[in-house]
Amino acid sequence: MPPPHEPAPHRLILTLCTVGATLMQALDQTIANVALPYMQGSLSATYDEITWVLTSYITAAAIMTAPVGWLASRFGRKYLFIACLVGFTVSSMMCGAAQSLAQMVVFRLLQGVFGAALVPLSQSTMLDIYPPEQRGMAMAIWGVGVMVGPILGPTLGGYLTEMYNWRYVFYINLPFGILATLGLLICMPRSFGNAKLRFDWIGFGVLSLGIGGLQLMLDRGQDQDWFTSREVIAEAVLGGLGVYLFIVHMITAEKPFIPPVLFRDRNFAAGLMLMFATGTILVSSSALMAPWLQNLANYPVETAGLIMAPRGIGTMAAMLTGGRLANRMDPRILMAGGILALSWSSWEMTGWTPGIAQWRIIAVIMVQGAGIGFVFLPLQVMAFATLPPQYRTDGTSLFALFRNIGAAVGVSVTSALLSHNTQVLHEQIGASVTPFNRALQDGGQIARAWNPMQAHGAAALDGLVNQQAQIIAYIDDYRMMIFTTLPSLLLLLVMRRPRLTPAAEAHAVLD
Repeated sequence: MPPPHEPAPHRLILTLCTVGATLMQALDQTIANVALPYMQGSLSATYDEITWVLTSYITAAAIMTAPVGWLASRFGRKYLFIACLVGFTVSSMMCGAAQSLAQMVVFRLLQGVFGAALVPLSQSTMLDIYPPEQRGMAMAIWGVGVMVGPILGPTLGGYLTEMYNWRYVFYINLPFGILATLGLLICMPRSFGNAKLRFDWIGFGVLSLGIGGLQLMLDRGQDQDWFTSREVIAEAVLGGLGVYLFIVHMITAEKPFIPPVLFRDRNFAAGLMLMFATGTILVSSSALMAPWLQNLANYPVETAGLIMAPRGIGTMAAMLTGGRLANRMDPRILMAGGILALSWSSWEMTGWTPGIAQWRIIAVIMVQGAGIGFVFLPLQVMAFATLPPQYRTDGTSLFALFRNIGAAVGVSVTSALLSHNTQVLHEQIGASVTPFNRALQDGGQIARAWNPMQAHGAAALDGLVNQQAQIIAYIDDYRMMIFTTLPSLLLLLVMRRPRLTPAAEAHAVLD
């Protein structure tokens, strides 16, 4: 790639292709959320099983993100980028044609494997083709794809599911994948790999063991009653052992595929932790919102998607605003405002019931989207401002790794807690349904409708109890998000504001 200070040829086309590839990959994290109930019926899966469609993709992407830096150095960034785009597009078509849950999970794993490199390669390409004084706006443009993709996914998925079929949430990748591949093939400068590089199989193996073991523990824990199951205990032990061995190997190995020097940069190391916390909210919040709107609030699928659209509008507005402010004020102030906005939106959601006004839902999720945008963009600027250029691809892949792990953990934990708390609360609320309950003794219309001695009355009463249990379970999940987001403010105290170059200072003044 050309040096950062030289103008890159075909910059506009490269920008469109990289942002398109990023948007396509990020969109597939959540585009299936709204379609999950329809996929569940077509593939004959339970609620817990159908969430594997989300977690299998995120987990595969998390595992394959780590070696992206080595793969780019070995085979060349251009050829790796194009190969991943082609593989991602083909595996998307296979997901749309899946006929069983097993096929869907396997194809989603392949989709995550090929899609893992798209985000870090896109980000490093954008950092290379724009000079330092324009990287704030460049990251804002690129960030639209990363952050708006998961947010607009449910909206687009709801429309495609209602108007056509749930399979079109995967088929839609075909035209974008073809256009992005042709653009990169024609306009991206040729890059050469280093055939002498050797892959760190040990480091990659133990990292994959750690991520896969912990993710399986989170996915299977609810079904297997957590640590009363030998399977879950084995998965937890293997996951913890894999993470431990990876850390030891990275520190002691001569040439690990993730250079330990990355963690010596204070801004970058703190940024990884903040990216993990943001990732837990990014996907899990939308994964919770879609079934809440459809199952509890009884919104049609297309209406549920439209209600979630303002979240993306808030993110885009925050990113475009933050892109101009990143060089003019302390980025830590913007991130603090974003964290507070995320915490306030989660706190506001703890008071939601199915009867809440629609405008209030839209206002809260728009604030949540703006909070994500104000955290994400300044974080990119600060984390990479002090990182040496030769570690840029490794840094972007590690950032994507932590975001994907955070998203996978967030989806798994919130889904498991929702299922577990719903069962527990159903039992607790159902304990009050006795012959001594006055609501069942008055002999009126309500008592007759809820008469547990009749089939329709027992079903109606059970539905009401289950609804109330789900409402409280969702509140518990939103409350947990507050305790995940708010402590991230402490990480801002560790970061240092990067100094602007003279060119960047002049650009900020002209703005």
